[in-house]
Amino acid sequence: MLISAKVRGAMVCAALMLASACAGGQGVTPAPDGVTSAPAEQPSGTSSASGTAGGDTGDVKMSDNVKHVANVPLSAPLDGPQDWNSDLAFQGDYAFVGNFGGFSIFDISEPAKPKIVSQVACPAQQNDVSVYGDLLILSIDEPQSGEECGATGGERKWEGLRIFDISDKKSPKYVSAVATDCGSHTHTMVPDGEKLYVYVSSPGPDPGSETCPPPHEIISIVEIPTKDPKSAKVVATPDIFPESQKDSFAAGCHDITAYPEKKLAAAACFGDGVLLDISDPVNPKVLQQIRDKENFQIWHSATFNNDATKVVFGDELGGGMMATCDGRTPRTKGADAVYDLVDGKLERRGYFKIPRDQEERENCVAHNGSLIPVPGKDIMVQAWYQGGLSIWDFTDSGAPKEIGYFERGPFSGEGIGGSWSAYYYNGYIYSSDIRMGLDVIEINDPLTDPAKSVKMDDFNVQTQKSYQG
Repeated sequence: MLISAKVRGAMVCAALMLASACAGGQGVTPAPDGVTSAPAEQPSGTSSASGTAGGDTGDVKMSDNVKHVANVPLSAPLDGPQDWNSDLAFQGDYAFVGNFGGFSIFDISEPAKPKIVSQVACPAQQNDVSVYGDLLILSIDEPQSGEECGATGGERKWEGLRIFDISDKKSPKYVSAVATDCGSHTHTMVPDGEKLYVYVSSPGPDPGSETCPPPHEIISIVEIPTKDPKSAKVVATPDIFPESQKDSFAAGCHDITAYPEKKLAAAACFGDGVLLDISDPVNPKVLQQIRDKENFQIWHSATFNNDATKVVFGDELGGGMMATCDGRTPRTKGADAVYDLVDGKLERRGYFKIPRDQEERENCVAHNGSLIPVPGKDIMVQAWYQGGLSIWDFTDSGAPKEIGYFERGPFSGEGIGGSWSAYYYNGYIYSSDIRMGLDVIEINDPLTDPAKSVKMDDFNVQTQKSYQG
């Protein structure tokens, strides 16, 4: 996820950042209640932007074992200059795609022909999305004039989480919102009976902002009663940093991945990685804090393997804006680090970075990915912005290797592009491309084919569930 405006000024690469990214969703006029179902020229629940094989533009390259199945381009009202696609979530036959202008719901019952069911105009940075039951949650990481979808200008006094009712996929309804310190760059769900706890990650502080006061060495934990989401509130703000982050350009966490079955979470925080015991979801306990000052700039995200004996941490060198997949950048920077969990402690084993050099104008760095559920193997698919997506095997922690890829040529316009998130769900890879929309991709390989027998009822990448073959 792109680094927010709160920390850009402190980064060495700040001159390369796009200040306009903070104004996500310009040009979108939401309906009075913030919800617009389907493009205006189409009947509710239909769209002319259905998936078509080969719908990409530009130079597309892929490995022999990868097939591009479909592409659904951005469409109104979520196709303005700053309406960038962001994160993904899944539930049943539906995919939910975050966008700086709001979010979209797709029917993916036929993966080769995904169709837009509805679109919600609700501009904000960066609108990362997750779903649980009839609830959809968005992360808002830039101050707004208020909590409602139409509150985009004027006084900048609110940021945090927005909550929607998605029981009717054709007509999502805004329910409520929760303000959190320094907003919500990303969030992580930890279900607990009839309560849903949401760990909110955000960078900070921003001394000039009333929404992000210093110091900021916390995460926020929001409690959402699933039967009464309007009463959602912050119930804890734990300090999970046993050592000060003062030597980092920002405090707080970028992303947290929870594995509730294992009672563990791995937090990618600014300057370090943190292993957490979440037996008590409201009181996470630090088990270990690790650092890699030589190679990692921004601890971006974390992924457990299926049996929680490994953690992959990613480094978002340059905050997603820079071309770090080139011959000038070391293979251990802007990359993934594979850690084994040995006797309760993380031990680094190796690094992975895509083996294809990108052009100087292609922003490329390790970004959002998920496991491909192959029993007995540790395999991921991962987005690399304009580096496309990579399918890689880290079964041997010390010698990870790529086994497949998909990528487009350089974005022809100004600014950034490429795959923000790439996740495997029920036989297919879904990629949320910042500029090009939703891609559906298939890998056919003896190594990954066993994953096709694994069926998931839902999937939110920051809340891992175990799988069986």
